[in-house]
Amino acid sequence: MRAGRTKPNKWLTAQELHAHLNTSFSMSFLEELVSQTQDEHGISVNDLHLTESQPLDQGFAIFSKLHKIFRTEESIYLLTRSVIKEFAEDNVKYLELRSTPKEIPETGLTRDVYMQTMVRAVHDCEKEGLDITVRLLVSIDRRHGVEIAKIAVDLAERWMKSTKGLVLGIDFSGDPKVGDATDFIPVFLDAAERGLKLALHLEEIPLHEETKNVLRACCGHCTIRIGHGTYLHRYEPNEGHEEIEDLVVKWKIPVEACVTSNLLSKTVDRPGTHHFWYWRSKQHPVILCTDGKGVFGCLLSDEYSKVAKEFSLGREYLVNYALSTFDTIFECDEVKQRLKDNLKQFSEKEQIAFPS
Repeated sequence: MRAGRTKPNKWLTAQELHAHLNTSFSMSFLEELVSQTQDEHGISVNDLHLTESQPLDQGFAIFSKLHKIFRTEESIYLLTRSVIKEFAEDNVKYLELRSTPKEIPETGLTRDVYMQTMVRAVHDCEKEGLDITVRLLVSIDRRHGVEIAKIAVDLAERWMKSTKGLVLGIDFSGDPKVGDATDFIPVFLDAAERGLKLALHLEEIPLHEETKNVLRACCGHCTIRIGHGTYLHRYEPNEGHEEIEDLVVKWKIPVEACVTSNLLSKTVDRPGTHHFWYWRSKQHPVILCTDGKGVFGCLLSDEYSKVAKEFSLGREYLVNYALSTFDTIFECDEVKQRLKDNLKQFSEKEQIAFPS
């Protein structure tokens, strides 16, 4: 298991925009937490990560087990701090961390306490002087329906205002085989009107009609990134779904590409066919991400290394690519430029390692 280890040299990474809190643990952290609480839930640490290619359904089964572990204020706080520190150790300079706030009466956890706990962990990491900027997204789990999604938008807006922008928007995720994203379009539009940005899991599996409906309704009205987007361009000619790719290109909607996650989930068969390069060849914004570095056993630097080797990308290309990804973050131009300037200076230092 590779997540949580630190490379001997600093590798070039830039920012992580698709990190689910509950699946971004390190194994050392999880082993300690599980050993303290295993009598309560009967879960072994070996049950909680993918070590070989497995279908997407098995991944969601693991996610359900993790929810049984991260169910107290203390566990959420410790997890958030640990995840932030580990991304900082992997030279990630900007992190958008997403999670679904939960109501668990038996542990005293409410949605507001959940958000307060994550925000507290971010502030404590800032006080420690970690060289990473962290922002939060409130996740909507499509399995929970529209009414719960509305509560999540209210929560996100409230915390966006109270934290002066530390909370930036919402994430729409969950098992893509459950429900229809079309039903959530009014929720997305309402969130955008309130100033929230949208990170939407779309086309993780081939769901062309719901994707077309969402993009038709939201393009031009919302600030969007697409999570995974594995099947955005994978349609049969003349079946009427070319419009999806046309909308993505027209509105320059960034795609969050999770290479290792897609390979292990079997939505992509090998690195060379991953859609990262499809969108890069079109000069379209696509950002390397981990999805859940604990479950999928990868660091962000591993993702950079994997595509660099697969597509023979050199140092200059990687630096320019990493700098370009800052244009896709849910932050203002001033923050984007500061991050670019910092990465330029950092990339000139001798300790930066690149795939050979």
